[in-house]
Amino acid sequence: MRGWKGVCAQPARWGRSSYKDQIRRLHAMSAIIDPPANGKFKLSGGEIHYLYWYIQGSIMVPDIRRALRKAWGFCERHAWAALLVETAFRSSFMHGPAILYEDILGLAIPVLNLRGPLKNLRLWKNLREKGPCTMCKMGFGPETKGMASPDIIERGGDSSNLQVFVQKTKKYWEKTICGRCVKNGSFHRCRKHLIDEAWNGSVGDLSFHRDVMGNIFKHVVHYHASFGLEYSGTDTEEDRAALVSAIGWCSGWGPLLSILEIK
Repeated sequence: MRGWKGVCAQPARWGRSSYKDQIRRLHAMSAIIDPPANGKFKLSGGEIHYLYWYIQGSIMVPDIRRALRKAWGFCERHAWAALLVETAFRSSFMHGPAILYEDILGLAIPVLNLRGPLKNLRLWKNLREKGPCTMCKMGFGPETKGMASPDIIERGGDSSNLQVFVQKTKKYWEKTICGRCVKNGSFHRCRKHLIDEAWNGSVGDLSFHRDVMGNIFKHVVHYHASFGLEYSGTDTEEDRAALVSAIGWCSGWGPLLSILEIK
C-alpha cells in the first residue's frame, strides 16, 4: 500500500466531509474489483472511485482547480481517465470538462503569442507544469484499490460512451493530433512535445500552433456557453471535438489512441 501515502498526507481541504471520508476509506479496501479493459488502457478501482467523486463536484473545489491550472490539467493517463469516467456517467453532457479546459486553454493563448529573443527558452519555461498531477500526487495509479460498489467500478471503467463521443466528432479532432504522439508527419504538437522541441531550440514560427490553439479555444468557449440557458442546444460537433483536442494538447494523446486502437 506504499502508493497510498500521498493520499493520507493530503490536508483536509477537499470540500464536504462526506467526500473526504470517501477518499480516506479507499485505504481500508483490501480487494480490487476489475474494471473493463479498453484496448491497453485500463483504470484501477481506486482511480475510478476517485474520479466518480471528482465529477460529482470536486472539479469545482478551489484548491483542486488551482492545482489543475498549475499542472495544465491531469497527467496523460489521468486526463483521459477523467474523460472516460465523465462520459461513462454523464454520456455527452460534458459541462464540467468544458469549464475546466476553457480555463486552462486561456493560459495557452498568451504563451503561444510569444515573440522576441530567447523564444524557445521562454516557451519551455511557460509551458512546463508548475505542480504535479493531482491524482498522481495522491498516489492513484493502475494498481490502486478502491471501495466503490461493483456497478460503479464496472460502469466507470467502460469506455463505450467515450468511444461514441469521440467517434462522432473524429473528423474534427483527428486533424489536431500531435504528429509525435501518433508518429506521423503532422506539424501539430501537444504541449509536452512542444516543451521537448523548445528545450532543443527547434521551435520556429509559432503562428501555426497559435492559430490551431485559437480555433480550439474558440470552440471550447462556445461549447461551455451552450450549457447556459441563452445558448442551450447551440453546440456543434466541432465544439464537442474541441474538448477532445484540448485534452490531447494539454496532456498528450497516447491513452485515447490506445482506447481506439490507433497505431
